[in-house]
Amino acid sequence: MNIVLVGMPGCGKSTVGVVLAKTTGHAFLDTDLLIQKREGMLLQEIIDYKGLEYFMGAEEAVLCGLDCADTVVATGGSAVYSEAAMARLKELGAVVYLSLTLENAEKRLVDFNSRGIAGARDKTFAEIYAERAPLYEKYADFIVDCNDIDLAACMDKVHRHLELAVL
Repeated sequence: MNIVLVGMPGCGKSTVGVVLAKTTGHAFLDTDLLIQKREGMLLQEIIDYKGLEYFMGAEEAVLCGLDCADTVVATGGSAVYSEAAMARLKELGAVVYLSLTLENAEKRLVDFNSRGIAGARDKTFAEIYAERAPLYEKYADFIVDCNDIDLAACMDKVHRHLELAVL
């Protein structure tokens, strides 16, 4: 079974994903890195030089083209903007939303303007959060509250949800 992690930038998708892969014996895949490899640029460079619409199309193409098994997939925070991409991710496995409050997400995100966050040039982080949070909830099979807990506690919560799903 694949495990797909979604959530705001800074929620820990990549960090949790790597540890989750190690503890489950799964492979790990970071879709932001796949986009960068495909485009030969950093995410922020894609947005700056090719535009947000191009970036969103590249992200959708990468996500819709995923073909993996027994893999933990860490998505970019903007994956939820594409219905086609989310449909593909849900076909691949369980979608786990790593949830944070706006306040905690802002505390964790130190590189907002250079991180390659879709929409960051035109909107505040709070506006992006307000836009995305309902989408993460819509597509999630499981919501894991990652507020005020460390990595180990987050991992325990994710494992509990996945164990219940398999039973």
